Amino acid sequence: MKVLMINGSPRPNGNTARALHEMEKVFAQEGVETEIVHIGNKDIRGCIACRKCKETGKCIFEDAVNETAPKFVACDGLVVGSPVYYASANATLVAFLQRLFFSTPFDKSMKVGAAVASARRGGLTATYDELNKFFGICGMPIASGQYWNGVHGSAPGEAEQDTEGMQQMRTLAQSMAFLMKSIALGKEKYGLPQKEPFAPMNFIH
Repeated sequence: MKVLMINGSPRPNGNTARALHEMEKVFAQEGVETEIVHIGNKDIRGCIACRKCKETGKCIFEDAVNETAPKFVACDGLVVGSPVYYASANATLVAFLQRLFFSTPFDKSMKVGAAVASARRGGLTATYDELNKFFGICGMPIASGQYWNGVHGSAPGEAEQDTEGMQQMRTLAQSMAFLMKSIALGKEKYGLPQKEPFAPMNFIH
């Protein structure tokens, strides 16, 4: 099993990274392979709704989105970590996720998703909610720990002192590993749930 971890912080060794590394330790104990992709310091533009991806199967802009897409296809679970900026996720990360999720045509059902936020003080839950919406719209089960997944710290490394936050990361990783393994067994025995054909509509007609 493999988990793809996205670090949405501009600081590769900041508190978001510390939270993800705490999860990595548990995944290793559970026999789950991990890969961290550092996105927060990349130059990533937002989606322009050109819909070229519907023709080509990839985003028109060649950057980290298209580089990460095959890894997203191959993983069993996705962890997205972000610092809190004005009670929301890093805008670079949001642009990346919007394009990644929209431009990849594969069925994401039953890949497990988990969101992690890092803040000096406030805005964790708003960022946590924002990130979870990417999973929910795709039918991805959302892993949870023992609280809303987040750590506190300002200067790099301060999250280490948030002992409850570190425990949350370990609990989250354990829950996620269990959920991925359970889904794999369920697929083997029962297959994936049957879906009705998508019937989109808007509120004009």
